[in-house]
Amino acid sequence: MLKNYSILSLLFFTFSCKKADAPPPQINSFYKKVITADDRKTITPEEAKTYHVDKTYQYEYRTGYSGHYEYNYDVKGINSKGDSVFGNINVEGKYGAGILINDSLGDIEINTEWISFGKLKAFDKARNEYYLMVK
Repeated sequence: MLKNYSILSLLFFTFSCKKADAPPPQINSFYKKVITADDRKTITPEEAKTYHVDKTYQYEYRTGYSGHYEYNYDVKGINSKGDSVFGNINVEGKYGAGILINDSLGDIEINTEWISFGKLKAFDKARNEYYLMVK
C-alpha cells in the first residue's frame, strides 16, 4: 500500500512540474520604435510585402502585421495661429510623424499623437502646435 502511495506521489510530482519556458524567439522586424517624417517617403521592400489599400477606411495604405500596423494618412488642419495646413503622416499605434505643407512656410516636419477618432495633435521641432483631422 505504501508503495502505491509512493508511485502515485511520484507521478503527481512529475506531472505537476512545469517545464521551464524557453525565451521567446528573437524576431527580426522592420518596425522602428519611433516613426520619423522620412518614413512616409518610401516603402521598404519588407513593407511592400504587406502593403494594403482599402478604400472603405480613411487611411491611404497600411503596412505590417496584426498588432504592428503602420498607417499612412492625408491630413488637414490649422496651426495655433489659425493658418491652414495639410500634409501626409505615418502612424503606428498612438504616435506618428510626417510632413505638413504651409503656403508661407514650406514643408514642416511634425510628430503626431491621436487625441480622438480622426483627430490628431502635432508639434514641429520649434514646438509649434497643430490640430489635424484625417481627410
